Amino acid sequence: MIADNDITSTLQEKVVAAIADQQPLNIMGGGSKAFYGNTTTGIPVQVAPHTGIIAYEPSELCITARAGTRLQDIEALLAANGQMLAFEPPCFSPDSTIGGVVASGLAGPARPWSGSVRDHVLGVKLITGYGKVASFGGQVMKNVAGYDISRLITGSMGTLGLILEVSLKVMPRPATELTLTLDLPSQEAFELVTTMRNSTLPLSATCYFDGCLYLRLSGVASHVVASHRKIGGEPLNNPDQFWEALRNQTHEFFQQYDRPLWRLSFPSSANVISRLEGNSLIEWGGSQRWVYTNIPVNLIRNIAHKGEGHATVYRGSLPGVNPFHPLQPNMLSVQQRLKQAMDPHSIFNIGRMYKDW
Repeated sequence: MIADNDITSTLQEKVVAAIADQQPLNIMGGGSKAFYGNTTTGIPVQVAPHTGIIAYEPSELCITARAGTRLQDIEALLAANGQMLAFEPPCFSPDSTIGGVVASGLAGPARPWSGSVRDHVLGVKLITGYGKVASFGGQVMKNVAGYDISRLITGSMGTLGLILEVSLKVMPRPATELTLTLDLPSQEAFELVTTMRNSTLPLSATCYFDGCLYLRLSGVASHVVASHRKIGGEPLNNPDQFWEALRNQTHEFFQQYDRPLWRLSFPSSANVISRLEGNSLIEWGGSQRWVYTNIPVNLIRNIAHKGEGHATVYRGSLPGVNPFHPLQPNMLSVQQRLKQAMDPHSIFNIGRMYKDW
């Protein structure tokens, strides 16, 4: 087995060489999210061999692991101790890594109630665009400059640095869970979920698909049972299987490939899905909407803009169209300055998110 220090040194040497040669790098983990974002060129750098749990103490509600550690292995360890990653990251393949979880920033059904990936990242160790190994976050060192680098790295798609280690907050698994189903028209379902989001009901996930609203309740048994009596609906058989399929996108809805799949994110109060043609599935209490559609790009992104949201071509390519929603000029300027500060030699996953960076 190659020692951890040897792998870190090898990765650092590749970054230093890339800086000297002005040669971009293509950072790769398990490869399960290669479809997401733009294709990037460059010398492949494999992080998957950099594996292992560094620290885990269940009573501390924190785990630290090397970036190549498989997500399945981490979740199995947590489950054995009655804990979980509360943001429910998707696991698209047995090779999915914890570094890829943080780099992509993708979260599952519980995201509105338990928080995003960014909300659970406590610290990161990475190789910077200067070829140095640096640590940031609560588990390793205080960010004396005032910048929360670990949160900036989350969702950056490997464009700001090469992740070596991550520290994540973990949570106890709920004592009781119950999934209810209600056959409702889309507008009634939206209004019900909106009301529930503003209540004390123990809601932990929602999905609306094919005329059926799915509601997951999580918490103390007495509260879950009382909530069921108040809401009504029929308990779903095999609920874990349903939410796992939704989370990992093996649900039947995600098996279509005839049209581009768009992911639209809105404030929870925005009710715009009826304006979009095509097959759809709605999650996160209305905040995340998946839509298969061939309507013009400018139209769907204009709808997203008016709803104070954004629209991403999640799967499938459109010639000349960047998958991620165009940034407003002020935000674009901030992002470009951040890229320049973190990756001054432009070597990390160039073009993965936006053209030229």
